[in-house]
Amino acid sequence: MKNSLVHMNKLFLLVFMAAILVVFSGCSSNQEKPATDQTGEQQTEQQQTEENTNVKKDFVLATTTSTQDSGLLDVLVPIFEEQTGFMVKTIAVGTGKALEMGENGEADVLLVHAPDSEKPLVDSGVATNYQLVMHNDFIIVGPNEDPAGLKGLTTSADGFKKIAEANALFVSRGDDSGTHKKELGLWKNAGVEPSGQWYQETGQGMGATLKVASEKSGYTLTDRATYLALKDELNLEIVLQGEESLLNIYHVMQVNPEKFENINGEAGKAFVDFMVAPETQKVIGEFGVDEFGEPLFFPDANTK
Repeated sequence: MKNSLVHMNKLFLLVFMAAILVVFSGCSSNQEKPATDQTGEQQTEQQQTEENTNVKKDFVLATTTSTQDSGLLDVLVPIFEEQTGFMVKTIAVGTGKALEMGENGEADVLLVHAPDSEKPLVDSGVATNYQLVMHNDFIIVGPNEDPAGLKGLTTSADGFKKIAEANALFVSRGDDSGTHKKELGLWKNAGVEPSGQWYQETGQGMGATLKVASEKSGYTLTDRATYLALKDELNLEIVLQGEESLLNIYHVMQVNPEKFENINGEAGKAFVDFMVAPETQKVIGEFGVDEFGEPLFFPDANTK
């Protein structure tokens, strides 16, 4: 009888210990499951963070100084950044330098105004998504007294001839910009090769060149937008305008991401799309009206 009781006590103890092990095993499983779920959530969040970090948000816009000096980009860039989340690093240089940056893969998108010089870049495939954006015009400005007598003339060829004949000071950008390229073409049309003390080059942008011409009482070729934006600071007035050949046309294009690995193709396309969008074109057409009584640029997207 005593042995039976001992045997039963041992059996009961074994069953009790087994039950305890089952309970602890269940608790352990329940505790580990949330930990596993939490780790999965953390992994998902980490992957999303890594993906967001890998999206390149900034890009380089190489553009002519006129879009900067006129104040147009000060209006457009914040709108673009807010709409898209991309951040613009603007480099305002002459069109020639901007095109060179595109050719070397140093810019993601170009906004320039020298169609004849733009075409080779597009034809080579380095630039793509080439879009017409806007236009304004070039004008010849000079001192109020107009020593070369340009007022009343109707052609830039006659105006440039008179400047050369009078040895009147002409201040050139001399920077291979779109404006400089246009100026050289106008001298060629006039049959004049400018040189001598009366012809001076600044090697600077449009705003700086206008200020030099103003300080030295010289003539210069400028886009209308930059002149109007700085007019109150200058002792210069328009002495010749309105000729058809003085039309100033702007295009936007993205640098082909297939040509260079560091190009932000997504941002470039977003900026081109933004510039030709109806809402942006409306902003361009209204820019300058309140302050100057006339637009500084005329929107052209989707018109040709």
